[in-house]
Amino acid sequence: MSSRDIYETALYLRLSKDDADSDGGKKTESNSIGSQRDILRAYVQSHEDLRIYDIYIDDGYSGANFERPDFERMMADIRAGKVNCVLVKDLSRFGRDYIEAGRLIQKTFPALNVRFIAVTDGFDSLFADRTDNSLILPVKNFVNDSYCRDISIKVKAQQTVKRKEGKCISAFTVYGYKKNPEDKNSLIIDEYAADIVRKIFAWKIAGMSMAAIAEKLNATGILSPMEYKRSLGMKYHSGFEGSSTPKWAAVSVKRILVNPMYLGTMVQGKQEKINYKVKKRIDKPREEWVYVENTHEAIVSDIDFLTVQDLLKFDGRASNHTDTANLFSGILICADCKAPMVKRINSYKGTKKVFYICQTKNKSMGCSRHSIEEGLLKRIVFKEIKKHLELMASYEETARYLEQMNVNYEQVVEYDSQIASLQAEYGRYYTLKSNLFSDLKEGLIDKKEFDEFHQLYERKCNELENAVKAQKKIIKDMFQNGVAAKSQLEKLKENLDIQELDRELLVTTIRRVYIHEDKRLEIEFRFHSEMDKLGILSRMYHEKTSMREVV
Repeated sequence: MSSRDIYETALYLRLSKDDADSDGGKKTESNSIGSQRDILRAYVQSHEDLRIYDIYIDDGYSGANFERPDFERMMADIRAGKVNCVLVKDLSRFGRDYIEAGRLIQKTFPALNVRFIAVTDGFDSLFADRTDNSLILPVKNFVNDSYCRDISIKVKAQQTVKRKEGKCISAFTVYGYKKNPEDKNSLIIDEYAADIVRKIFAWKIAGMSMAAIAEKLNATGILSPMEYKRSLGMKYHSGFEGSSTPKWAAVSVKRILVNPMYLGTMVQGKQEKINYKVKKRIDKPREEWVYVENTHEAIVSDIDFLTVQDLLKFDGRASNHTDTANLFSGILICADCKAPMVKRINSYKGTKKVFYICQTKNKSMGCSRHSIEEGLLKRIVFKEIKKHLELMASYEETARYLEQMNVNYEQVVEYDSQIASLQAEYGRYYTLKSNLFSDLKEGLIDKKEFDEFHQLYERKCNELENAVKAQKKIIKDMFQNGVAAKSQLEKLKENLDIQELDRELLVTTIRRVYIHEDKRLEIEFRFHSEMDKLGILSRMYHEKTSMREVV
């Protein structure tokens, strides 16, 4: 036989995790790389016109598309004239995209004078007739494509169920956690990385900018999340890679600061594949993400996380001389235009005067100065914080009482004066709305007035109903979480002896300080709603105590 009759043959082998079906292990075993290799080598040995040029293996790659490294290497060898025959076990090993597979087999390969053989399907392009090419081949490719589509649908359905159950289905965990060795779908804390996460939150609360935090981490030799995963032997790659040795950056710090995973909430489903044939993933709207609370142990407390979220809304820049933000950065707000207040320093004859003015006015864009001197501001705010802390500490006895379960959710809802007032107002508007029908029937109002009043009363009823739900949710959260502010009581009690206002005390107790033009301050404390409810519980507690003493 002449050398021209010898085909330089590429043995192409492919296997993906989706190739198991209802036959379970039997199907996977028959499609294994070793099984495919044995079949193809035996076929070559029984055909004198075939000679193995190379073996191309894509192990772990889906047949839904042709973006596979060894398949692309094989095509490069074909175009270079090194290979003129492709040998596969069956058409499904070649690919499950029937359109692209058909194009390659029926157009590309003939144009390149490449012979194509699918052993177990009994297809050889050298001997194929019109029926094989026009009917049998497209049908087989279509069946393979349908199988791939069905597998994709089943996998997506399974993933959706697992996400809603709060099971972790991602290959890699968020920085600070690791897979539970006893349950790959649950997370446990990675103490080393978790400690870095806690420090990042603490530094942010202390007033450091995100860029300064990143610089500090890099300066102390702390590995970035990507490098840390790689140091553990993980083959981790990220779309945020920018260099061969990724460092901490402001953006990576922010991703940690805004991630609710650190509260014990599983967040998944942020991206999805365009379809089963395309590997590219697209970002999904935030409202479509899947959130499941209390799936794993939290790394940071609720109050620290909420504090940071508030600070990020008005994230001030660090001062020119330190890595930290000004004391009131992100806290001090103009009461009229709601813009942040900015710090200004006036020097006159060696004396410095520090004060704050409205940012809008400072940019000559309207509003007024709302100027207030820093020393006066500190004294007023510190005095109000001390009073607030003393009030919270006084509720400690009430919090202990709650723990004993002597008061239940229904009792508090029934006793709550705010809820009672809202419900009474709701009842009034509901009655007015109901009476409209009789007023219309009796001719006291016309149809136009009926529609206007009915719409007004309906809107009011909805608003009041939502307000009642919001008040009940506060109480429900208090019982579920053991009183939202309770966990902070011991920590706050330690601050009662503090003699000077500092950044941590300020941001952990106050959400906003609004400055009016007349220098009047309006302070919004954290957990003020919970404190109102604790006040109600405190009165309940003391009333019950007094009744027992009388009895």
